[in-house]
Amino acid sequence: MSYLLIKILHLGAAAFFIGGVFFEVMIVSRASRQLSDEARAQLSFALGVRARKVMHWVVLVLYGAGIALAWNYRGILAQPFASSFSFLLSLKIAFALSILGHFIFVVWLLRTGRATPWRSKLIHYSVLTQMLIIVVLAKSMMFAW
Repeated sequence: MSYLLIKILHLGAAAFFIGGVFFEVMIVSRASRQLSDEARAQLSFALGVRARKVMHWVVLVLYGAGIALAWNYRGILAQPFASSFSFLLSLKIAFALSILGHFIFVVWLLRTGRATPWRSKLIHYSVLTQMLIIVVLAKSMMFAW
């Protein structure tokens, strides 16, 4: 698979992922406040079922393509403080791993019955913030190369 195709897959998956989290945090969470508790629970359940089906594939493509892209820079990543580009790429990877850690934590919360609306909100805001930081880092990498 060519580098360009991998890059397009990575960028497309990133757009879907960021858009999905943005939509959930900034639109659905605010709009659902106008619904009754029962309607909000139904909406939350339906969105959760659908999101889990779609987002698993999006995350798989995003991280798979990200690993494939990072493999091309393994020499640069061996010395993360050698250049601005290697430092920014290392930071980007660290934030991506943090987001993956958040997802693993969410799965654990759901399986152990410890998920709460407050934890969900906090995790969503954290993930959205980190994704926006990754976008800034990615754009900054273009100027550091």
